[in-house]
Amino acid sequence: MSYCAAIETMSEEKKAIHKPYHDNAYGFPIHDDNELFCRLILEINQAGLSWETILKKETTFRKAYSNFNIKKVAAYTEKDRERLMADPGIIRNNLKVNAAIENAKTILQLQKEFGSFGKWLEHHHPKTKEEWVKLFKKTFRFTGGEIVNEFLMSIGYLPGAHTADCKVYKKVMKEKPMWARK
Repeated sequence: MSYCAAIETMSEEKKAIHKPYHDNAYGFPIHDDNELFCRLILEINQAGLSWETILKKETTFRKAYSNFNIKKVAAYTEKDRERLMADPGIIRNNLKVNAAIENAKTILQLQKEFGSFGKWLEHHHPKTKEEWVKLFKKTFRFTGGEIVNEFLMSIGYLPGAHTADCKVYKKVMKEKPMWARK
């Protein structure tokens, strides 16, 4: 057993950044709504950039966005938007900052209707990638095809996070609920 080719071919310096995420987070189910929100916002912010950039900034993203507490982010004011746009520790893109705040408000509504963001996802599973993209574009801001695909792969809803011969693949499969295994 080896690791996914992407990890195996990285320099030691890049492996030090990517491997912890690959081995402990990528493709694993997330059951906490704030962490699901975190992953969605990180994927949105990755658009047009490398995942490495996002991994390097994850700690400062957490600090800037109140540790991705959905209720706190949904209550952000114009002053908070200005603070975020001035923070060099995150991606200072107005569309991405606004998406985080508006998507937090949307998730609060989904929580009221379904009990949690996670239950909303479960309610819609299984779907094809195309069906998921359509649903996300209708529901959230700044969620194009690649963002939705990576978000859903990263939380185990779509296949492809790991190759079947990767050391982490079996670990991920053991953690997935039976309904999500494919």
